[in-house]
Amino acid sequence: MAEFDDAPLAIDKVALIVRDLDRVADFYRDVIGLAELRRDGESRALGAGDRVLLELRRDAHARERSPRDAGLFHTAFLLPTRGDLGRWLRHMAEKRLPLQGASDHVVSEAVYLADPEGNGIEIYADRSRAAWTWTDGLVAMRTDRLDTDALIRAAGSEPWQGAPAGTTVGHVHLQVGAVEPADIFYNGLIGLDVTARYPGASFFSSGGYHHHLAANVWNSRGAAPRAEPTTGLAEVAIRLRDPAFVDRLAAKATGAGVAAERDDGGLALRDPWGTRLRFAPAP
Repeated sequence: MAEFDDAPLAIDKVALIVRDLDRVADFYRDVIGLAELRRDGESRALGAGDRVLLELRRDAHARERSPRDAGLFHTAFLLPTRGDLGRWLRHMAEKRLPLQGASDHVVSEAVYLADPEGNGIEIYADRSRAAWTWTDGLVAMRTDRLDTDALIRAAGSEPWQGAPAGTTVGHVHLQVGAVEPADIFYNGLIGLDVTARYPGASFFSSGGYHHHLAANVWNSRGAAPRAEPTTGLAEVAIRLRDPAFVDRLAAKATGAGVAAERDDGGLALRDPWGTRLRFAPAP
């Protein structure tokens, strides 16, 4: 939703390590609808409009990530409208492309799939904020059956023409080894609000959104810190509204004994499982 694009913290883009760069890039272009915005021999940048949402980095020798490793659960691409989601879903049906699931989460409607190297993907559209229910700082979310027929009807007759301008990475869902250390890192250190708790998962947000990040142990309970190089998640880039946040976070990280890397006005941290997050002011 555009109203949350200027939250104090929001997802800017995601970077993935892949073995077969051309195959994975073609998938995100042809299936997900992202446009190729930049390329060189070892990487691709894809997005919507002029905004990069996904970087693919080739490493043909990277170890294949296990589904039980810490790292990415899914990257969630947020489409601007429900009609856009319906058009994308109709495109998937017409092409007979495989999906892994579809859910009504009350705050949003979502469809799930994976790229050719097993990286999870969610394509979703938010419901109006007025339809969200908050109780004691937590937002009501469920996993109900998605009415796909109604969603496709909402598409109208307009064809799917790729991810429209205004598409963003609405949230990133991570696999972690335990929920409590994730709470300490994402809520206690970074300062994100806890907006929901499921068995084995916490959801974190900035600025009143339902969630920008989530962490679960559903496939990865007890996972050790990541061994690199592996395929899968390389980095989550987080956009900041307040440039002073970088200095405040650096000081908190130092006080907590968490290593921080400074570069080009930004700051990179790793969570307890080695997942890299880079924080930088919005351009």
